This record gives sequence, structure tokens and C-alpha cells, in this order.
Amino acid sequence: MPTSELGDFLRHRRAAVRPGQVGLPEHGDRRVAGLRREEVALLAGVSVDYYVRLEQGRERTPSAQVAESLAVALRLGDDGRAHLFRLAGLAPRDRVSHAAERVDPALAELLDSWPATPALVLGRAYDVLAANPLGEALFAGLSRNLMLAVFTDPRAREFYADWPAVAANSVAGFRVRLGEAPGHPRVRAVLAELLERSPEFAALWREHDARGKTIDVKTLRHPEVGELTLRVQTFAVRGTDGQELTVYSAEPGSPSADAVALLGMLNGRSGLRH
Repeated sequence: MPTSELGDFLRHRRAAVRPGQVGLPEHGDRRVAGLRREEVALLAGVSVDYYVRLEQGRERTPSAQVAESLAVALRLGDDGRAHLFRLAGLAPRDRVSHAAERVDPALAELLDSWPATPALVLGRAYDVLAANPLGEALFAGLSRNLMLAVFTDPRAREFYADWPAVAANSVAGFRVRLGEAPGHPRVRAVLAELLERSPEFAALWREHDARGKTIDVKTLRHPEVGELTLRVQTFAVRGTDGQELTVYSAEPGSPSADAVALLGMLNGRSGLRH
């Protein structure tokens, strides 16, 4: 049977939506997880035959109106909608640079100007390209690629207090990154390594969830200072090949803020930075 990235995405997102979420009854003989194909077609205002062709990869170029209707029917958020439009050829993919990823010196100086705030610059494949001393101290000992750290480093399950949520969010964000630049060699290399080394990553990858990172709260268990609950904010670095600035902050006056301060004192002579 033919297939396509778009068809795979639609099929898995359909399976993730419960009928009750879209106002349909959940009782009765339901042989599929989530919505039926005919239910998605009805919600999106397209024929069942046309929707089946989309899922099977026999139709790959829906109109913008149909894509928008499908995004609403499948309850896709902004990132999922953007991913759908890219797969349908309705939004441009990022231009891929094959040059080595480098951090602008001005951005590296900005990181150093935040001595009390952990901060990292991540590449498109979540490689740590630069970090200020506190950012280095926060992730000391883990892989320089945060995707590989989450899924292939056994210490990650202790470091991330809610590892399952971190793992799911990381995979969803990584799919967005791949969708933005499907030919990016480093993203492809990290994806291949994760699929080979981590069955848990492979299972999450098959769900086709696509969500970017903006603001999050994570609880980390640091071997030197104990538990920290930090607000995580991520910003796109304009004019780069998909770099992101990630900043971690604790609530002022909280035990986590005290732990961050202690981490800074203990690591005043931080190692590798950029």
C-alpha cells in the first residue's frame, strides 16, 4: 500500500483523538483507537474516499482549506498545524546549511552576562553548542546532545524527575525540527542513532506527535544540589540554521533558587563553555 509522511501523520493523529473530544459518542462497537476515518472526513468536510487517499499516500497535495479543516478536526495545536502544512507542501521548509554549526560571539557573550541563570544554545538536533558556566554545571556529565542524553544515558531517568513527560515532549519537539528541515544531516544522524539505540524513543516516534518548545517547568534532581524546579523558556535564534536559546530560571526566594545559587558557588571554576 502506498504511504507518505503526510498519510502517516494523519493516521497516527487520528488514533490519538478520542471521539468525546470532538463531540462524538464514545459508546458502541469501536474497532479502532481514536476516530474512524469517516468521522475525520465528516468533521473536516471532505469525502471519505478523499480522506482515505490522503492517509494511504495516494493523494499528497490537499488545499490549504482542507489542511486547515483537518488540523481543526484532529485538534492539532499551532505546532501540529504548522507541521501538517509543511508535510502537505503548503509551507516552506527551512533552508539546510551543511556548514558546521557555530554560535555568534555576541550570543556567547550574552550567555556569560547571566552568571546566576543557567542558559544553553542548542543546535537543530539539540546539540549543546554553547552554555554559560551555570548551564554547564546544571547538565554536567550528560551527553552534549540532549536527545541522546534523555534516551541513551541511564542517569537521565534520575536527573529528570518526570522522565516520561520529558521523553514525550522531547520526541514531539524533535519531530517539529525534522519537519522544518527534513534533509538536515545532523538531525538525520541523531534520529538514526536514537531509533537504533532506544526502543522507547522508537515507540514514541511512531506516535507522530509534533509540538515545539516554548515555556515549560521541569524538576531536575542534580547530584550536587538536589532537586530543582525550574521554568524553561526557549527562543529561536534568528538568522541561524535552527538554533535555540534555552534559559532556566527558579522562582525568586524558593528552595530551587537557593539550589541554583549553591550550584554556582560549587562550580565557580566551570569547565567547557563554548
